[in-house]
Amino acid sequence: MKPLKVLLAGLGVRGRHHAEVLTRSPRCTIVACADPNPAARERLQAQYGPFPGYASAEDALADLPEVDALVLANPPIGRESQLQAAAARGIPVLVEKPLALSLPEAQRLTDIAEAAGIPLMVGLNFRYLGVTQAVMQHLRDETVGRATFARFTYERYRDGHRPDLNKYPLTMDQPMLWEQSIHHFDLLRFVYGQEPVSVMCHTWNPPWSMYASDTNVAALFTFDSGMIVNYQGTWQSGWSEPHFEWRTDCTDGVISQRHQFGDLSYARRFETALTPVALPPHEQWITETGGLLAAFVDTVADGQPLQCSARDHLQSLAMVQACILSSREGRSVAIASVFA
Repeated sequence: MKPLKVLLAGLGVRGRHHAEVLTRSPRCTIVACADPNPAARERLQAQYGPFPGYASAEDALADLPEVDALVLANPPIGRESQLQAAAARGIPVLVEKPLALSLPEAQRLTDIAEAAGIPLMVGLNFRYLGVTQAVMQHLRDETVGRATFARFTYERYRDGHRPDLNKYPLTMDQPMLWEQSIHHFDLLRFVYGQEPVSVMCHTWNPPWSMYASDTNVAALFTFDSGMIVNYQGTWQSGWSEPHFEWRTDCTDGVISQRHQFGDLSYARRFETALTPVALPPHEQWITETGGLLAAFVDTVADGQPLQCSARDHLQSLAMVQACILSSREGRSVAIASVFA
């Protein structure tokens, strides 16, 4: 198979991760890059080129005679014209999460792709972590029984002024939910193989926060099996040391993940110590992004079923929308109701 000719648009932090895995993949080649920042284009061309650079994905698609796929790693703002340009040429798209910053907009983008018959895959790279796959295997095997309730904790002091981080979250509405929790909500649905039916949520901003909108999320989800998940996430922790813990209580014990990229263990009910689970080697941000790209190429080149589809992603975005509504109105919200 000839390598897929890929246009990479958006050359920030995630764009550079995508550039690295695209370059390593024998099944892909970067034919051009696009970003409104000339310096970003020049850096990427110097490191991974030579290939042409454009100010926008639309300009590149209008000029390039051959593109097999578009990797859209830009912020989730103003993507409709980019997707329309790709759809007009029948070009599959891998787009960074979230697909959009509102459920109606995400639905519109999904409809555009489906009407054009092009795969639209959302970059939910945490699904491809070795630790995520290992948790799912232990749940399938019922190593400690069936999952019954869970606690998911993510605590981080995210310095939004750091030069290597995107700046738009500083002023966006509900940055924790749209930019970070969306990953976690997707993992809950993916790993447990269940859909949430309702949520009670409260969001707030601590007094020291540098963000204009809420960075703290406390949510209680009920899933369709009756499973309860207690979620707490923050981008403005009172301590700069990060903390992650995802504990699943099962009918015969617990499964515990204590680092977002690893540290997995389990224990049966009356055991006094956790048993560590061996995990494959992992290069942070590269291994899981490589898994994401491989799944995308399998769809584009080999016709395999689309993973992380935009249509599926709408269900995770609905969790975000329901959390916002629940916090605003101080009541439990049915997830399905936000589609009305």
